[in-house]
Order: sequence, then structure tokens, then C-alpha cells
Amino acid sequence: MNAISRDEVEKTLRQYTDPHYNLDPVSAGCVRTIDIHGDQVSVQLELGYPAALFKAGWSQTLQVGLENLPGVAAADVQVDCIVQSHQAQVAALPNVKNVIAVASGKGGVGKSTTAANLALALAREGARVGVLDADIYGPSQGIMLGIAEGTRPEVEGQRFIPLQAHGVQVMSMAFLTDDNTPMVWRGPMVSGALIQLITQTAWDNLDYLVVDMPPGTGDIQLTLAQKIPVAGAVIVTTPQDLALLDAKKGVEMFRKVNIPVLGVVENMAVHICSNCGHAEHLFGEGGGEKLAAQYEVDLLASLPLSMSIRSQADAGVPTVVAEPDGPVALIYQQTARKVGARIAALGAVATAMPSIVISDD
Repeated sequence: MNAISRDEVEKTLRQYTDPHYNLDPVSAGCVRTIDIHGDQVSVQLELGYPAALFKAGWSQTLQVGLENLPGVAAADVQVDCIVQSHQAQVAALPNVKNVIAVASGKGGVGKSTTAANLALALAREGARVGVLDADIYGPSQGIMLGIAEGTRPEVEGQRFIPLQAHGVQVMSMAFLTDDNTPMVWRGPMVSGALIQLITQTAWDNLDYLVVDMPPGTGDIQLTLAQKIPVAGAVIVTTPQDLALLDAKKGVEMFRKVNIPVLGVVENMAVHICSNCGHAEHLFGEGGGEKLAAQYEVDLLASLPLSMSIRSQADAGVPTVVAEPDGPVALIYQQTARKVGARIAALGAVATAMPSIVISDD
């Protein structure tokens, strides 16, 4: 019997594509060890994104593939998930590895709902997650995450202790003000208050801080983008032409401040009639896909226009928590893994980039 070689094991692994990296485990740099003892093969993989709901199935798929290799009697594939810090551009936030901005060019496209479900999905995948509601004029994360009106954060020294909801840490200007009092502030006041809120919140060892950005591309958005070390941005839109036009402005804004756009989430893509099952594209069709193609970014998800998504968020129990095994929640889980994988891949590229030193000699 011929001895099994490492090259044969790697060749087999290359036949399987990780759907989140869009690469095989070898090309994605996930292989940590390959041990071969006679007809026994043991492989250790390391994913750079949280994947608690995915890794068992992925391990089994690769194990079966290796056991089909001639000469292999048994294979064992161990998959670990380790999230690294990929903060760039500006000074790092303490106790936060990665900041994800969830943004839209206009309001009413489901940005806050997406931010809440993305955060909860990342947490279900095993990550430590925080949510910052940066939408000063229309904060909604407290309601969406089921935090009772009037709840206030504890203060420890000069820092706020974030509230807890469904296993994620949450902070919002709404927790410091009266819900019935509008924030009648000019842009610089809002920007200053937000930066202070972010930097004076005692986040507890987060893998990801999901920032629910205000809609638009004005002074507040630019200040946040320039002052916070954002690892990447998720753009939320609907298929409607007007929403897409504003979403393009959002993509352009992040590119101008050198923040990678991780992808596009298209909400209200299709309505399924609850009576007859008829599918109808009420706001147009394929808009998110066209936007993603135009800017060469990924369409992370295309979500239906669903009353349950809205009603569950209004009740303080977003879809990922309310129906964790439902089809919509599964889309959010896939989106969360893709977002984590994009950040990990961008971080790997940045680490591999050679440094350029310019001297006067």
C-alpha cells in the first residue's frame, strides 16, 4: 500500500469550497496542521470568522472527502474559529476587535432591523457582540432588542456599562434621554456626543461591535467613519430605484474614507402572499444584485418583505431569536458568517501587504 502524502490530502481539500470565503480551505489559509499516521489522517482547520452553526457540517463534509481518498481508513477534521482584530485607519477602540458599520443612503429600508439581526446572528455563531445605536434622531435598537423604556445604563467611574439583551451588549443615546423628547441638535453636537458615547462605553471583550449608523451620508456619518476604526461596512437597500440611488452614495462615502464595503443586503426583495403563495416584486427586481455588481461587492443577502420580520422586531424579539430555525433566520446566519469571513479575508490581505519605507537617502 502506498503511503498517503500531504499533497494528496491538500489536493482533496482543494476540491471543497468554503461558501463564506469562496475559497477552498488550503487557498484560504485555513489549514493549520495535517498529520498522517499510516492510513489515519488528521487535519486541523482554523476559520477567521464565527461559525458555530456551520463548522460541524463543514468538518463532516471534509472528513468524508478525505476518507474517500485511496489508502485512507479514517480521517478526523477539527475546525476551530478564532476571530482576530482588524481595526485600521484610526486609534483602536479598547476591548473591541472589529467594528462593523451598518448603513443606508436613506431611511425606511430596514437598516436597523438588519443591524439587530446581524448582531444576534453573529452571537449565535459564537462571537461576543455589541450593538451601538448611532442613529441619534431615530434610535430604535432599544425597542428592537426588547429593552424596557426608561432603562438606564450603570456608570462605573467615567464609563457607561452597556445593557444586555439576548446575549449582546447594547448602548444607545436613547438610554440617556427621554424617549418622548426629540434630539434637537446640530450636526457637530451630535457627532461629539456620539464619539463620546462610543469611547466612554465599557465594552466587554467584543469580537464585533455592530454600529447602526444614521441614514444618509452627511456630517455625522463622515465623522463616525473617520473617528471610529471601522473594519468594514454593510450597505442596506431595497430594490426600489430611489433607494438604490441613495445606497450608491453610501458606497461612495465609505470608499472616500477608505473603509471596505463588505457587501449589500437587499430588504423587501419579494413579497410572498400568505394566502396563495404568489411571489411579487413590489419594489422592483434585482436592484441589490445590480448595485453589488456595479461596485464589485457581494450581495450578502436578499430578504423578503415579511410582516413577521417587522412584528418580531417591534416586539423586541428579532427574527434570529424569535424563529432561529426559520428560513429568514437562516439567511441572517449565512449573512453573519459571510460578513465575518470578509473581514477576516481583508485583514489577511492587509497583513500580507509589504510595507513601503521612503527615506531621504
